[in-house]
Amino acid sequence: MTVLCQIGDIPDSGSRGFQIDGRALFAVHHQGRYFVYENRCPHRGVPLEWLPDQFLDYERNFIQCATHGALFKIDSGECIAGPCNGQHLMAVPFDLVDGALVLTGS
Repeated sequence: MTVLCQIGDIPDSGSRGFQIDGRALFAVHHQGRYFVYENRCPHRGVPLEWLPDQFLDYERNFIQCATHGALFKIDSGECIAGPCNGQHLMAVPFDLVDGALVLTGS
């Protein structure tokens, strides 16, 4: 069981990056829900953030790739604009356990 963080560590409409056993991941807290993805754009395989823990667009409505500006839906990881339109971020399975985001898959 790998704990990413406590849920209070990510404010609503916020995001946070992690390095876990050589994997780059990030979590987003959006409208009271949490989402965890691999920190990798499907277009070029590059990290998404433009600064540490900054994965969202200016309005904080979408995940945005800093390299080419691709926009992804927060709740599904689907790219809706940019060079990887129609592709998806890789979701990472997790559970909320005692107020923490806990990885559940490999």
